[in-house]
Amino acid sequence: MTALSLGLTLLFAYLVGAIPFGYLVARWRSVDILKQGSGNIGATNVGRVLGRPFGVLVFLLDFAKGALPTGAATWWASSHPLELPPNLLPVAAAVAAFLGHLFPIYLRFHGGKGVATAAGAVSVLLPEPALAAFLAWFVVVVASRYVSLASLTAAVVLCVVRLVFTSQPGNDDHRVVTLFCLIVATFIFVRHRANIDRLLRGNENRLKETPAMLHFSKILHVLALGLWFGTVLFFSFVVGLNLFGTFETVASLPGPAGTEPRQEHRPMWLPTWDAYDGSSPNPVFPEPLRREQGTRAGGVAIRPLFTWYFGIQAVCALLATATALSWRRAGAAKVHRLRAGILVAALAAVALGWGLEQKVDALREPRNQTFDAMVSHTPPRSEDISAAVEARKTFVQWHLYSLGLNMVTVLLVTIGMGQAAFLPSVAQEETKIG
Repeated sequence: MTALSLGLTLLFAYLVGAIPFGYLVARWRSVDILKQGSGNIGATNVGRVLGRPFGVLVFLLDFAKGALPTGAATWWASSHPLELPPNLLPVAAAVAAFLGHLFPIYLRFHGGKGVATAAGAVSVLLPEPALAAFLAWFVVVVASRYVSLASLTAAVVLCVVRLVFTSQPGNDDHRVVTLFCLIVATFIFVRHRANIDRLLRGNENRLKETPAMLHFSKILHVLALGLWFGTVLFFSFVVGLNLFGTFETVASLPGPAGTEPRQEHRPMWLPTWDAYDGSSPNPVFPEPLRREQGTRAGGVAIRPLFTWYFGIQAVCALLATATALSWRRAGAAKVHRLRAGILVAALAAVALGWGLEQKVDALREPRNQTFDAMVSHTPPRSEDISAAVEARKTFVQWHLYSLGLNMVTVLLVTIGMGQAAFLPSVAQEETKIG
């Protein structure tokens, strides 16, 4: 049963992957794509010869012939117990479909470069790395107009994301999929040898600058920049300030039991330790530590949001920067070059901000441990107070660095939003092209 399933999967996936949709679509339009353009049956050459809509159609069809066999093999493996290593059957289907596109039997093994088919297979096997690779592809296309460079970049990003963000990518559970990513990336580079040579020589084919593409890039730029601007403002000045302010205010209130009925007291769900009483006029440890309970509660609430915060920023920053870079080529107005520089700096600030946040997060546990050790004794010991004060001081220092860099990002993005009033016009682009 296992050998039969594997054999049929390989055969089915290869025959589906070998369907030359680019050749068939071109034939439908009475064109022999093997004799036009680069002679490749892929979506890029079809789009260059027949027009962009036909290129998109071929890309979707080639994408599907990678995704469908891989998805079918995934379903079969999950519903039928097989004596195979994890993910081997879906990966076998993905490889067979990919090789079918590269070497189709229907065209005497003269195929395409496999990017769209590989993208379809990877989207089923590894949705998140595939999304990162697609974003990289899109950003490079928008910024450079080189489809080949974008494809090579996407292959590298796929492998990097797989190796960096997968725990033990080479162990038994992940080895097969990791090898698939590396093999696919290698084949893509091999099939793009001529493109790499043209890129190095500076004569690689580029997507044409058209009014429609300019309008699209402007819409994308404004949407990405607007979402980026709104995210940093809302998170920094609404969520952060209100969240920590509320928790610290509640933590500074007296204990639940009070003699004055109109006095506001700490709620029951945020009790005090025996080591101190919020109503005590003579606290036994410094005032900043008396607010630590509220600060810590706020940190627990906001900590999961940082992944989303920096993730949204990264996506928006890449899109906004890529579109800005596409407008600063030869002949562009000074404002476009200035815009690109500001957004590149803002993108760098986001990357550095994520690194600082990781440093702050690493300091959070030592701060918490020293505080817990301090309040576990009544009264607190002087050495525990000193350790808690020092840990908090170090944490706050790096936290202020992070906040300062975040304010730099806010300033740069705000300037970028102001520059959105000066977007390139179709007339400017046509003059630049001419």
